[in-house]
Amino acid sequence: MRFLPQRKRFSDLTGQEILALAISSEEDDARIYRGYAARLREDFPATAKMFDGMAAEEDEHRTRLIALHEQRFGPAIPLIRREHVAGYYNRRPIWLMENLSLERIREEAKAMEAEAERFYLAAAARTQDAATRKLLGDLAAAEAGHRDTAAELEEAHLTGDARSEEDRTAHRQFVLTWVQPGLAGLMDGSVSTLAPIFATAFATQDTWTTFLVGVAASVGAGISMGFTEAASDDGELSGRGSPMKRGIASGVMTTLGGLGHALPYLIPEFWTATTIAFVIVFVELWAIAWIQNKYMETPFWRATLQVVLGGALVLGAGALIGSG
Repeated sequence: MRFLPQRKRFSDLTGQEILALAISSEEDDARIYRGYAARLREDFPATAKMFDGMAAEEDEHRTRLIALHEQRFGPAIPLIRREHVAGYYNRRPIWLMENLSLERIREEAKAMEAEAERFYLAAAARTQDAATRKLLGDLAAAEAGHRDTAAELEEAHLTGDARSEEDRTAHRQFVLTWVQPGLAGLMDGSVSTLAPIFATAFATQDTWTTFLVGVAASVGAGISMGFTEAASDDGELSGRGSPMKRGIASGVMTTLGGLGHALPYLIPEFWTATTIAFVIVFVELWAIAWIQNKYMETPFWRATLQVVLGGALVLGAGALIGSG
């Protein structure tokens, strides 16, 4: 049996199919923009209005394309979508956009229009049919017009004050969802693993054993912190965001915080490994103080006192216990 490709090549499409493809693409983009608007409306109302306007523009162009199709080919529009055509640009499913930042969503919308325009221009340059070439050129111009309209809508709805307020909201959400649990994890991983790692190091002076203890302590603490953070708050009332995101941030940073001063013990020479581990601990503690100062607005001297002094005490306790 002869193999039949699942998708048609763009060069094999008829003029009617190209027009039908443009209609379905405009409809999909309008739905994507409305999805963005629905997602952002509560926290970012100005950007939601911008996407409502862009969806309305897509609806208007779809209506014009349908009218043109009826004029040239009649009312029966063939069912053809992006995924049916090889080489045609694809839109990512809306659920894959859930984790994008506000600014990234804005940029994604601009890229959608620019991508469509480039595709139509490239396709027009490849086709030999005059009518199809004109149609593709018209579609490219329409997409360019969409991009200009998007810029106008952004200027109309995203005034300086509105953009600043939405950016502050986005930053606050980023801190609550990612920075705060990640910082808690980094502190726990960096500080709580100091005692077992350095106690093992000075008790055994065996770098491989110390490394295994360090990895076990780091991974165990990471799993514990991740599940604890995810289960502590569903984010609905506190506004801290997805528990899964917070759990991942906390768990990963806890593990990394412990692994930082465990990895040097892959070096066979004990004092070389220990010296490097001390330096890494110093860098970790100062990094924690810097993050607290930058994102949590903790005065730098207070963050330094809390983190560096606390870490030094735990490290000293581990070394003393191990030496005894």
